[in-house]
Amino acid sequence: MKKLARYIIIWWKLTLGTSQIAFQSRFGALLFLLGKLLRYIFFLLFLVLLINRAKIIAGYTFLEIVLFYATFNFLDTLSQFFFRNVYRFRQQILNGYFDNLLLKPLPSLFHPLFGGSDMLDLVILFFATGFIFYAGLHSGQVTPLHIALYILLLLNGFVITLGLHIIILGIGILSTAIDNTVMLYRDLTQMGRLPIEIYQEPLRGLITFVIPVGIMMTYPVRAMLGLLSPTGVIIALFFGVILFLSSLWFWRYALRHYTSASN
Repeated sequence: MKKLARYIIIWWKLTLGTSQIAFQSRFGALLFLLGKLLRYIFFLLFLVLLINRAKIIAGYTFLEIVLFYATFNFLDTLSQFFFRNVYRFRQQILNGYFDNLLLKPLPSLFHPLFGGSDMLDLVILFFATGFIFYAGLHSGQVTPLHIALYILLLLNGFVITLGLHIIILGIGILSTAIDNTVMLYRDLTQMGRLPIEIYQEPLRGLITFVIPVGIMMTYPVRAMLGLLSPTGVIIALFFGVILFLSSLWFWRYALRHYTSASN
């Protein structure tokens, strides 16, 4: 527990440092936050117009579609909040800062992942949580078991995003092509804003089990709505564990092949 508390204190200090940089221009920070909110609101308006036309999308009502979208935003923003330093990692490799980090008495993954969070993301997390509560409570017969499975698979989705970000960091060490990899990841996860049932096979299977957008973003909602079988829950959890363990192995492999900036 003492070690965990120490890590939390270090993360908090790093977050305060990055927040001070972000708020050097308050007007710029306000514009950035406004852009995030407008993007969130405009897609909700798009969903309203879409449902008014089609009434039901892939068998889901408007509030159920909102639940999918809010869950996607919650997981997507949560991963950005905690793993924001992944977006800065390429520069840290190129300027040799990562060499210095490896000499610190911290796990090699700590700073690349948790090197400072963006406090502006908390606003989007607040909105997403509110929509999840509202849409979840008004989406049919939601039982305590369904809620428990939703939370469990939400945590599993976060573990999957953690594993994918570790893999991105490993790719950054091996090739320094981390920026393009992050953008590819971001583009692919956007497919989870709506239920995967809107996609035809084989694309649906591809974004569920090969690129695990479906397991990350849509399985929690399907569990809350009572549409996910016990087998589906077990498969999702198994996939999350395997991906996370594989990402740790890949990170260690990348570190063994790391060539420092001094070389």
